[in-house]
Amino acid sequence: MKLKFCRSFSLLAVVVLASCGYKQNIMFKVPENAVKQQVAEVEKNYIIQKNDYLKLAVYTSGGERIIDPDWELMKDLPAQNNMSRPDPDFLVDANGIVKFPMIGELKIENLTIRKAEELLQKEYAKFYKDPFVTLQYTNKRVFVLGAPGGKVIPLVNENVTLAEILSLSNAIDNNSKAQNIRVMRGEQYFVADFSTIDGYHKTNMIMQHGDIVYVEPIRRPVSEATKDYAALFSLVISIATLIVVIGL
Repeated sequence: MKLKFCRSFSLLAVVVLASCGYKQNIMFKVPENAVKQQVAEVEKNYIIQKNDYLKLAVYTSGGERIIDPDWELMKDLPAQNNMSRPDPDFLVDANGIVKFPMIGELKIENLTIRKAEELLQKEYAKFYKDPFVTLQYTNKRVFVLGAPGGKVIPLVNENVTLAEILSLSNAIDNNSKAQNIRVMRGEQYFVADFSTIDGYHKTNMIMQHGDIVYVEPIRRPVSEATKDYAALFSLVISIATLIVVIGL
């Protein structure tokens, strides 16, 4: 009788622990009846905003050095030392103005990258013949949480999709739910479903700076509860064993 009691007691303890412990690391819970939103956002060019950081590169002669793989255009120049300096980042200040080398302050807020490049080329044409300018923002990123762990994915290109972010973060594997991907954007949230082709086409949204992507992990109640409550589970087994020994 005591042995049966101990077995029943141990089994009950495992069930209780499993039921109360295995979901404690789930984040951004949404109501069970929440409607999955279809996100149909067209591709668009990024607009420069306050507090952006930009990287600038200026080339002469229409950008010949960009397409000079044999260094033919550089062969007559004096040898340079091998020490390289990182290119500086330029801040768009609270007034939408950036202070660039040689040309000074320039307001580029609310311009696309392409329009800002055209404006800079005109300014640098005062100093160089046929300048070629490239501009790139450097501080745009998306945060991925959940199954893949915490990861920060830089938005190095415009119009990066959710699928690209998931690929870069290795977020979809045997430990994650492809049908329950949550995207937080300020006060809004979206639920994406990549488990079907139709769901992929409907919810593969264009990502924005500051988006938080949460990929819910697949739950394994018994193994997770055992890990969370290993010490308590060991104590329960010890007590049950002690009761059996005393009974014998």
